[in-house]
Amino acid sequence: MVAWTGLWMQRIAVSWLAWELTGSAFWVGMVAFCDLAPAVLISPLAGAMADRVDRVKLAMWTQVAIALQAMAVAGLTYSGHMTIALLLVLEVCGGTASSFAQPARQTLMPGIVARADLPAAVAANSLCFAVARFIGPAIAGPVIAIWGVVPAIAGNAVGYLFACLTIALLRVDPKERRGHPVSKSLGAEVVEGLRYAARHPGLGPLLLYAALGALMLRGVQEILPPFVERLFGRGAESLAVLTACFGIGALITGLWVASRGRLEGVTRLAIFGALAQAIATVGFVATGYFPLGMLCAALIGGFASMHGISVQTLIQSATDPTYRGRMLSLWGLITRAFPALGALGLGAAGEVFGLQWPTLVAVALFLGVFGWGMTRLRRMEAELEGPPASPGGETGRS
Repeated sequence: MVAWTGLWMQRIAVSWLAWELTGSAFWVGMVAFCDLAPAVLISPLAGAMADRVDRVKLAMWTQVAIALQAMAVAGLTYSGHMTIALLLVLEVCGGTASSFAQPARQTLMPGIVARADLPAAVAANSLCFAVARFIGPAIAGPVIAIWGVVPAIAGNAVGYLFACLTIALLRVDPKERRGHPVSKSLGAEVVEGLRYAARHPGLGPLLLYAALGALMLRGVQEILPPFVERLFGRGAESLAVLTACFGIGALITGLWVASRGRLEGVTRLAIFGALAQAIATVGFVATGYFPLGMLCAALIGGFASMHGISVQTLIQSATDPTYRGRMLSLWGLITRAFPALGALGLGAAGEVFGLQWPTLVAVALFLGVFGWGMTRLRRMEAELEGPPASPGGETGRS
């Protein structure tokens, strides 16, 4: 909770810093791209690493790296030496560390709770993220408005150092602390994980649907400053308010999913959650009325949370334990790299056509993806909501 609060403080601050340095939606999108894009190359390697090393130690050291990156951004900005080029390089460094941290942390979950509790545990994990998404911007907005971006970014360094110290207190089942004995090269295990995902009749289509949804729908959340200023005519305080609205929506939905606490119907939630997110996105960009924008932002956050919690729950439940780190790293790639690509495309198109029409075109394209997902829904439900995956098996069914 502390680390993610700092993370959201830094995200708001860095996004606003990029806007102050350049005044360009393209460069704001490029900063988001540099933070999230390393997942394209790093996430498969990070997943393979999480399946073969001590996951607790990997999580600790990656969180130290994130704290050091925040210190560097804050220090350069405070000294007046920050440029957009330096900011891009540092965001690549932070994105690389985060790509290793994500599978290391998430693969620990089955070592902490029983399989029957995984849906609620995944939802609780997402609730922490949603609460931090509300608290972080709520703190960052006034801080940026009064003292500038440096204190908000430094808060992330403090948060991640705290997280590094507390993760050592986790009691993890020794069998889940490591994935499997090392028998192949890292590259061979990466390829093996990709083949497992591609051949799995449930996970393959689910991950592809989630990736295309992230590409077409998440760009709005990644480049909010131009929307705040151009669409609503507001400043940093309203940027924090909108980001908090995303978090409030995610919090409410996460509470509902956590209380639901069962695997049945989760695949359907994943498919329809993304559709509802698309509809809410249309409402967000079609209005210049800020209160309605706040409502649509909450709906986007809520339905995106429903989709994300559902996909992660299915990955945790249906994946052979040997491949769990690699499958969760693919989920990390989807949630980091594909929104970055979407943000870059939306930012570039926004410079030429404005922000509304490119967003509406992306939503229209996603409707085709939703139609494809509906044709695969029954097969995915049978494969992902059936008996648990057996070690070494391709699916949860015999």
